[in-house]
Amino acid sequence: MPSTESDDIREHRIKTEILVDADDKEERAMGWYYYLDDTLNFPFLARWKKKSRKSSVVEEKEVEVLGMAPDDECLKDMFVEVGYPGGKDEDIFTAKLSEIEAIDADEDTKEALADWQYWLGRGYKF
Repeated sequence: MPSTESDDIREHRIKTEILVDADDKEERAMGWYYYLDDTLNFPFLARWKKKSRKSSVVEEKEVEVLGMAPDDECLKDMFVEVGYPGGKDEDIFTAKLSEIEAIDADEDTKEALADWQYWLGRGYKF
């Protein structure tokens, strides 16, 4: 059962803008990928809420979201590339978009992130 209540406006946007011509898993993944890549305004500051592998503790780190991970890495989930503010170029990590919470982002970016969280919360899959 979905943990998120249905939202007609988001459902309409997902069906008519994101997944409009998607017939299979790969097309749905790419629909999401290109929607997010076009709508998220990079870079933006965020909190990366990552569960520790060894325990159930959630670590929070402030990061700068730099862009989408390559499209071939986003066929099963959406990933972004992040770095620590003021960090070095070699300190770039890949994070699940679902683990990212915007701190300082514009309204389009916040809405696109909320669309992705909604999709996951409704239990939808590619």
